[in-house]
Amino acid sequence: MPRISQFFGILIYMYYNDHMPPHFHAKWGEYEAIILIFLTIAAPKVLKGYLPKSQLDLVLKWTATHNKELMENWELARKGMALKQIAPLSER
Repeated sequence: MPRISQFFGILIYMYYNDHMPPHFHAKWGEYEAIILIFLTIAAPKVLKGYLPKSQLDLVLKWTATHNKELMENWELARKGMALKQIAPLSER
């Protein structure tokens, strides 16, 4: 499971050939959430799991900024190709 970004102690991962719908995994300490990626400008949301509110807010802010890159990585992962690093969130 490649780590594609990291910021404020939050680790962002994407599995190769993972199940649909398009998503990524966000981990912070003992917590993990699966975050949906949308092709449209719809707001990202949690599919499964939990992150504390302040960390979830950071992840959702980051997701909205990098939606296109996340979808590109999702397509690469589904093909078993190397994933690209995505810039971290630089401010809270």
